[in-house]
Amino acid sequence: MKTYLPILAILLSSFFAQAQMTNQKLEEILTQEVDSIDGFTGRWQMKLKDLPMIVLTDATNDRMRIIAPIIEVARLDEDLLLDCLTANFHSALDVKYAISDNVLWSVYVHPLSPLSEQEVRSAVQQVFLAAATFGTSFSSTPLLFGGGDASEQNAPSKKDSLIFKKT
Repeated sequence: MKTYLPILAILLSSFFAQAQMTNQKLEEILTQEVDSIDGFTGRWQMKLKDLPMIVLTDATNDRMRIIAPIIEVARLDEDLLLDCLTANFHSALDVKYAISDNVLWSVYVHPLSPLSEQEVRSAVQQVFLAAATFGTSFSSTPLLFGGGDASEQNAPSKKDSLIFKKT
């Protein structure tokens, strides 16, 4: 038992020595990861390859989310909604498709403080890819968990989605 105490002490000290993610650190990482960023602490609007994205944090409640609009809900049919739900299980991985304010979004939600730099970078890329592959592979990475059956028959073209419309 005494031999385990030093090992436990080392593990705990390394765990607590890791710096917690803050809004300031998050903004530094986001600035490196995206093409443009604007806003203020805890509320940023960004663009990555012409895709608008939003990052919202609530430091008090230790929450963070990265979101990207995809398409208006009125333009979705039942098959596309089912494809999104299937993708949430098989191919969206850490990102999910979700509906809010009559828009389908690509969404990454996570506690703020335990986030690592690598997780933030991955989250930005996954939100981007889930939005960009909507209507085709519905995937946030090349990795798939099992065999989804997403249909491409009724998928709107990329020009029909909100993120690819030129305003």
